[in-house]
Amino acid sequence: MAAHTSEQAAPDMPQGRNLAVILGALMLAMLLAALDQTIVSTALPTIVSDLGGLNHLSWVVTAYLLASTASTPLWGKLGDQYGRKRLFQLSIVIFLVGSALCGLSGDMLQLIVFRAIQGLGGGGLMVLVVAIVGDVVPPRQRGRYQGLFGAVFGVSSVCGPLLGGWFVDNLSWHWVFYINLPVGLLALVAVALVLHTPSERHKHKIDYAGILLIVGWSVALVLMTTWGGNQYAWGSPQIIGLGALALVLIAAWIYVEKRAAEPVMPLHLFKDSVFSLSSAIGFVIGFAMFGAMTFLPLYMQVVHGVTPTMSGVHLLPMMVGMLVASIGSGQLISHTGKYKLYPVVGTPITALALFLLSQMDENTSTLSMSLRFALLGFGLGLVMQVLVIAVQNQVPYKDLGAATSGVTFFRQIGGSFGVAVFGSVFANRLSANMEELLRKGELPAGFNPEAVQGNPNLIDRFPPQVRGDFLHAYSSAIDTVFLWAVPVALVACVLTWFMKETPLRSTAGETDYGEGLGGGQSYRSSRHEVERALSRLMRKDPGAMEMYARLGRLAGMDLPAGSMWALCRIAQDRSVPGDELAERAGVSVEEGRPYVERLVQDGLVERQNGNLVSTEAGDRAAERLFQARAEGLAEHLEGWSPEENPELAELLTRLAHDTLGDDAAGREVHRTRG
Repeated sequence: MAAHTSEQAAPDMPQGRNLAVILGALMLAMLLAALDQTIVSTALPTIVSDLGGLNHLSWVVTAYLLASTASTPLWGKLGDQYGRKRLFQLSIVIFLVGSALCGLSGDMLQLIVFRAIQGLGGGGLMVLVVAIVGDVVPPRQRGRYQGLFGAVFGVSSVCGPLLGGWFVDNLSWHWVFYINLPVGLLALVAVALVLHTPSERHKHKIDYAGILLIVGWSVALVLMTTWGGNQYAWGSPQIIGLGALALVLIAAWIYVEKRAAEPVMPLHLFKDSVFSLSSAIGFVIGFAMFGAMTFLPLYMQVVHGVTPTMSGVHLLPMMVGMLVASIGSGQLISHTGKYKLYPVVGTPITALALFLLSQMDENTSTLSMSLRFALLGFGLGLVMQVLVIAVQNQVPYKDLGAATSGVTFFRQIGGSFGVAVFGSVFANRLSANMEELLRKGELPAGFNPEAVQGNPNLIDRFPPQVRGDFLHAYSSAIDTVFLWAVPVALVACVLTWFMKETPLRSTAGETDYGEGLGGGQSYRSSRHEVERALSRLMRKDPGAMEMYARLGRLAGMDLPAGSMWALCRIAQDRSVPGDELAERAGVSVEEGRPYVERLVQDGLVERQNGNLVSTEAGDRAAERLFQARAEGLAEHLEGWSPEENPELAELLTRLAHDTLGDDAAGREVHRTRG
């Protein structure tokens, strides 16, 4: 029988208002999670002024990144195992609770803890949104909507710093977090009312120990780099203890991962040079991107005295440069099949941009700063999505999901380390500069540089010479941050020359612009990743008329496209009332009758009690069409051997059934009178 079971069938795609509400709610949730990676940056100087704790500034960003990155594998696998709707609702609730608590924070420690809670919910939002799109939208239509979610990352990257500054200027920094509440509640209500996900489940053995140990050694290393030479001397028992703890946790993690049934990060991946190099380069890129986005607003607001809103405006060239390079390189890779050139060019551009940023001072013009910011964004955009493409093009199918997740994971972890290390370097250098000015008597005793971050106008009370010395000292501290980042970027430059370039699979060449804009999810299963890639490829399918004509030729059938669509639909449903079939095709019964009559005449369909039922000959004919469609899709998976992998073969069979019998194809066929 050609039909596959109801458990395997894709759900009917929501239509009209329901689809708009579901996609709107999902995009709102994605926007919230993506915005919270960037919206805080322009508000940080004001937050530090209000709450104190300049030395802990970087942890406001780091806590969110660490929590969201480490939690995504857990959310993804729990969603596969227990269903995604309730988990998605839970992640929204956790995110909103974290947002409310962040807004109510009375000191920096509370804010950091609550940001981690917010990040825990944000990780769920990021991974479950993409999975739910796959649940509610048929594969042939899915690529179109995936593009919308990639665009959400672009919008959040550009608007995050701008919105953060606007809230600080016009309301207060608390609203950077409070704004999530009405938007999140709207998404929560919409999901509860209209989202219906399928009951399909995939059993997993969740690597709880691996996830906890990753969080443990990451936090230990970040604390060590944050506190070392700042709160504690590098040789102090605290710093040595953190280093020893990190080594112990890494050793325990390696032991656990070797024995885990489904390790969060399979260790054998590190034996692949493409994965190892891509992960290392991704770490550096995350390091530079998040570090720059954290400290550039500080530089703009204090050294140049611009408002928080205007500091967000000044960051726009960086985000636009990233957007242009990411989309442009993605298009060129799709056309040429070559990808190594872009990180080879992008990493030295990033290093040069970081060096130029380290040369800025209080007298640098707006045009000069904007060009440097744009150059940095352009360099980052050339590299980020290429790393995912290179890995997907290299690894076997069984490692596809883990390898894709791994590259994203290391980029996010790199961001956590970058913000922490930059924060430590900045705090140490600023403290030394302030002590030097105080020793020279150029600042009043008891002067607090943190107060200037929230109200830069305070320095206008100083004599011009003192004001100039202070601004130079502050600028010098931030310059040091970017100067330290240059050798790290140069290491990435060297690594890119060792990347291996192999001919692109068509699926690997289909880029997701969300990747290039710093988004993406840190949990992927191989099955989900292939399905997402094929969905993007299916956006380029010929029209339904041409597709059915080609499949008819391959299957040895001389039928109109409308008849072939009806045959596939009837064979899958086993028995369909004629009026329901016409409704699914978007035509009247009279308009659809000629196509059904042709099937009846050829003995492929018969009428039973007012229903249309496929005959044995009809089942065999439909199966030939499904097989031809599956073979066509398999051509995109050369190198992953679907004939040797039962899971991949089952996926192709399911996609063939879903795309040949879907309502959208039926409406397209009948619009063109096929």
